[in-house]
Amino acid sequence: MSSPESEPTLTTGADGPMTAEQAALLRRLAHDAYDFEAFGEHLTRSEAARRIATLQAKLKLQGEPPHTQ
Repeated sequence: MSSPESEPTLTTGADGPMTAEQAALLRRLAHDAYDFEAFGEHLTRSEAARRIATLQAKLKLQGEPPHTQ
């Protein structure tokens, strides 16, 4: 059985909302990769981490974003 006191702890782990640092990094990476749909306001920490890793890999394969050259 779940008690009301235990419910807030469920949102502090990997399934909690992404951190402000993750949001800022994800927004910048999505912009740099021209993948604006990769950013979402209501992502969990684990989903944000996956998208950040994906965008970083995409940018690494593509080299520098063309608008920064």
